[in-house]
Amino acid sequence: MFFDTTLTIVGILLLAGALSCKISSRFNLPTLLLFLAAGSVAEWLLPFSGTEYVEAINNFGILAMAYILYSGGLDTDMHAVKSVSLRGIMLACPGVAITALILGCGCYFLLDCRYPLVWCLLFGALISSTDAAAVFAILRSRTVGLKKDLQPLLEFESGSNDPMAAFLTLLLCSLCVGREEVNWFIEVPMVFYRLGGGVLLGIFFGWAGKYLFRIKLDFEGLYFVISVALVLLCYGGAQLLKTNGFMACYVCGVCMNGAHYNYKRGLAKFHNAVAWLMQIGLFILLGFLAQPESLFKANIWVPGVILGFLLMFVARPVAVFICLAASRHTLQEKLFISWVGIRGAAPIVLATFPLAFGVIDAQLMFRMIFLMVILSVVIQGWTLMPVARLLKMDKAASPNRERAPLELEIMHGSCDQEMREFEVSDNSELVDRTLAQIAFPAGALVTMIRRKDRFIPAHGNTLINAGDGLLIMAEEGLLQAIEKKYFKK
Repeated sequence: MFFDTTLTIVGILLLAGALSCKISSRFNLPTLLLFLAAGSVAEWLLPFSGTEYVEAINNFGILAMAYILYSGGLDTDMHAVKSVSLRGIMLACPGVAITALILGCGCYFLLDCRYPLVWCLLFGALISSTDAAAVFAILRSRTVGLKKDLQPLLEFESGSNDPMAAFLTLLLCSLCVGREEVNWFIEVPMVFYRLGGGVLLGIFFGWAGKYLFRIKLDFEGLYFVISVALVLLCYGGAQLLKTNGFMACYVCGVCMNGAHYNYKRGLAKFHNAVAWLMQIGLFILLGFLAQPESLFKANIWVPGVILGFLLMFVARPVAVFICLAASRHTLQEKLFISWVGIRGAAPIVLATFPLAFGVIDAQLMFRMIFLMVILSVVIQGWTLMPVARLLKMDKAASPNRERAPLELEIMHGSCDQEMREFEVSDNSELVDRTLAQIAFPAGALVTMIRRKDRFIPAHGNTLINAGDGLLIMAEEGLLQAIEKKYFKK
């Protein structure tokens, strides 16, 4: 009975988390906040306490972050990453350290020096990194559009700054409990080894995965099993080699996005679903762990709110301006990058490490971190696009129109063609012309036209209207040429 009841409640919570996106869109609420609220409700519904399962939640958090980062990599254009990699690494390494230092010193003086400086620096390290799950969820929503290369830069930073935050957390946890002396001649180079090693292993597993998916299997479902195994191997292998598994998973996803292999579209959709499942489960579990009634105690919310504002308005901007001092970013762009320092699951997951290490007053630290994450998600997540418009960093988002539910899934070695839908804009030169008059290049076939809520056959005398979706089948290179010539605004 206990097991059945627990499964039923978990199912209700997952369903509520999935449907919460409708509430989020209607009331402009950050979806991640609703997931945390669902977890807090679970604390009251389930017949046990989340604090009894700190280690299990920590392990699930690590697994969830691996799949979220891999899915984020699958959605990231490799060419966009190359152009922002140097700036992203500056924000991900020195930027995290600067943020942790400023916040740690602020915590030390705010708490009247009641705790050792190393304890306060540990607190700063926990909340020093932006969160990939939060950033991906907000920046890839249908309402967001950013100019220039701001989106890939912010996504790359959020996907690559966990190594530094995790390194600082583990090092300072050890110092807090007196487990080891620090040999800086070893530890500092190890940061670069973990970061660089994670990148190289991610490239290796991306290269290996490409060939794994090109193997012809008897059952289609086995490709999805291989895909699940690839993420586990990538993260586990990187960690066994003392590099960073999170970085490896993200880079592996980016490499897989640039490769051609069997069932690529289906696998991308599958991992998008897995990432959402992991994201919903992770935030519900972290909300379940927080014991929300404790957040209203004065010794939690007063320093938590003050430090949250210190992070948003001082520590993050200072780190961004220092790390991007030599870049060509304008003042407005730097201010916007500073504002998208959204905190989410990663800091809360890191905050479970002091609990596991037995650091003094680790529960106080965890609850303050949880409160600061809520502040960040509510304030920064809620105001991201208004701030973008204020700083003139926004651009028109793609219209929210349904895409055709028809795709041509490619099997490597059997077909080099793809089918893609292109939408005809209001000011397109194709409007009020027939397909015969347009005369797309040889090798390109318009297979069907989506018009509003129905499909119509494509004939030479078919007149094209604004808003039509043309399903065109051709080789990848030809599709790119057609998109550039006829559909780029």
